[in-house]
Amino acid sequence: MKSLREFFETIRIEHTVFALPFAYATLFLVEGGWPSPSNFVWITVAMIAARTVGMAANRIIDARIDARNPRTAGRAIPAGRLQRSKAIAFAAVATAVFFAAVWQLHPVCRALSPLVLAAMVAYPYAKRFTPLAHVVLGVVYFMIPTAVWLAVTGQVTTAAVLLGVGAGLWVAGFDIIYACQDVEVDRREGLHSIPADFGVVRGLNVASAFHAIFPLCLAVVGSLLSAGPWYYIGVVVTSLLLIYEHRLVKPNDLSKVNAAFFTTNGIVSIALFALIAIDTVI
Repeated sequence: MKSLREFFETIRIEHTVFALPFAYATLFLVEGGWPSPSNFVWITVAMIAARTVGMAANRIIDARIDARNPRTAGRAIPAGRLQRSKAIAFAAVATAVFFAAVWQLHPVCRALSPLVLAAMVAYPYAKRFTPLAHVVLGVVYFMIPTAVWLAVTGQVTTAAVLLGVGAGLWVAGFDIIYACQDVEVDRREGLHSIPADFGVVRGLNVASAFHAIFPLCLAVVGSLLSAGPWYYIGVVVTSLLLIYEHRLVKPNDLSKVNAAFFTTNGIVSIALFALIAIDTVI
C-alpha cells in the first residue's frame, strides 16, 4: 500500500485535472449534450490509465537525471522511496487497464491504441534529441479530442482536429514555461528544451505565441459546431486566464512558475469544460 501511495504521488495523479476535463468537454461536444454513461465511464478509465502510463514512463526513464536535479531529487524513485521495478509493475497494470477500457469503445480505437501509448513514452526520450520535445508532449494532448471523437463516432472531423491542435499548443506552451526552471540542469545534462537551447526570453515568447493560437482554434471550432454563447464565454475566460498566466512569469523572475503551471492551467481546463458543458446542455 505504501508503494502504491508513493507511485500515485510520483505520477501526480491529481494533475489528471489538466487532461480529463478536456476529454469531457470534447465528449459533450461530440454527443451534443449529456454523454452516454458507457462512453463517459470508459473514456474516463482510458484517460486515467493512459496518463498513468505516460507519467510513470517519464519518471522511470528520467530517474537518474531527476536524482541530479535539486528540484526533482526528492521524487520517489530517485529518492529511493519507490523501487523502479515496482513502478514498472504498476505501469504494466495501468497499460492493461487502458487496453481493457479501449476495448469497450469504438472498434477503430483498438487498432490505434498502441499509438497513444507510444506517444506517451516518447516525450522523455525526445528531450534527449530535440528542443521540440514540448511539441511531442503537445501531440499527446492533440490526440485527446481526436481520440474521443473516434471513440464515439469512429470518425475524425475538422472540429476534432482543430480542437486537438489547440489543446496541443496549450500544453506545449505551458510545458515551455515549466522548462524555464531547469535551463541550467538541462544544459549540463545535455537535454534539450526551447528555453535551454534558445534562452528563457525566446522560450516565453514561443509559449505566448502557442497560447495565442489556442483560443483562436477554440473559436473556429465553435463556429464549425454552431456553438452558443456559453461556449464563447469559455473562449474569452480561457484567453484572460492565459494572459494572466503569462503576466505571472517573467524572464528574470520564475518564482511564480508553479502558480502559472499548476493553478492557472487547472482552472483553464475546468472552466472551459464547465462552460462548454453548459452550452451543449442548454
